[in-house]
Amino acid sequence: MSTVDELLALGDDALIAAQRLGEWSARAPEMEEDIALANIALDQLGAARMLLTYAGELSDPPRTEDDLAFLRDDREFRNCLLVELPEADFGVTVAKLLFLSAFQKLRYEAPEPDERLAAIAAKTVKESAYHLDHSTLWTVRLGDGTEESHRRMQAAVDGLWPYTHELFEDNDLRGSWLSTVEPVLAEATLDRPADGWAPTGGRRGLHTEHLSLLLAEMQVLHRAHPGARW
Repeated sequence: MSTVDELLALGDDALIAAQRLGEWSARAPEMEEDIALANIALDQLGAARMLLTYAGELSDPPRTEDDLAFLRDDREFRNCLLVELPEADFGVTVAKLLFLSAFQKLRYEAPEPDERLAAIAAKTVKESAYHLDHSTLWTVRLGDGTEESHRRMQAAVDGLWPYTHELFEDNDLRGSWLSTVEPVLAEATLDRPADGWAPTGGRRGLHTEHLSLLLAEMQVLHRAHPGARW
């Protein structure tokens, strides 16, 4: 994977994750969590801005972070399928954040020969560690909670697990990721799903219909008023 492809993959993961988390504003199960999810969304957005800015500078012709965020269609996005899936259930949000943040933390901790990407990773890994801690607490709280919260948390883990394989198509981090995630599931009294069906295509621009709907909402203002300035 080239540096630009890597930047787009990481940046698009963070951007779409931020958009999904932002959908919980004023809808989280408690006020403190409402604020926490908003802050995590802002962390993801900040990482996306740094990554997409660098990707745009390396592109030919050069593009701005706004160009990449608001003027690409779904086939040009390189995010994994996991982050674009809808989050109608809070358990899905928690499981997605657990799986994604465990991957992001490991990826940003990995040695990076590109100095600028290494600097971005050094800043972002601290935020990823917090996201992982936060999602771990909620996974255990819900998984080892009531019968209903356990059922819904297990359903979220089962439904999302196949999509996690795509995170590791271009790296060898899955073993370390499993070492991070499996103890959390065990503490939460949740079963680790069996590996099997593994949907893919996001890194190549092949997405679910959910991304098109998300982009329509995310990009509408910028496209409706091209070149506008505050």
